[in-house]
Amino acid sequence: MHCPFCRYPDSRVIDSRTSDDGSSIRRRRECPQCNQRFSTTETASLVIVKRSGVAEPFSRDKIVGGLRKACQGRPVTEADLALLAQKVEETIRATGAAQVEAHDVGLAILGPLRELDEVAYMRFASVYQGWESLDDFEQAIKLMRLEHAIDNSDEVSSSDE
Repeated sequence: MHCPFCRYPDSRVIDSRTSDDGSSIRRRRECPQCNQRFSTTETASLVIVKRSGVAEPFSRDKIVGGLRKACQGRPVTEADLALLAQKVEETIRATGAAQVEAHDVGLAILGPLRELDEVAYMRFASVYQGWESLDDFEQAIKLMRLEHAIDNSDEVSSSDE
């Protein structure tokens, strides 16, 4: 870290604090050359690589925007969307990769969205996965019904014990 006053190529960290949301670290630094103090803010960058090959910084707002379209007219609050976007970001950051394919972001959205609202999930999945016919919808609905039946039978058998 270069000193912004004398351009000395090093500095000493005096104090470090995380931001309220935990997404960045504020460091108070001192230059050993000129003894001036200054602050820096550090964040871990996350880059999304789109299908076209274009790379752009990760944006939680873009996720919320896409989710908002899928959830239009559904009983889903803005707080629900913000929480889901946060879960998605945490999932992506947990991979430890600095660059993530846009496809992987979509995959990270599908699971939590399905738990939040199945109709919104179907809307999002139909666009995201490029469904082209009613058969695609029917197949997804059959799979969801089968999974519901399995979940319900597990609940019944566990309550019998």
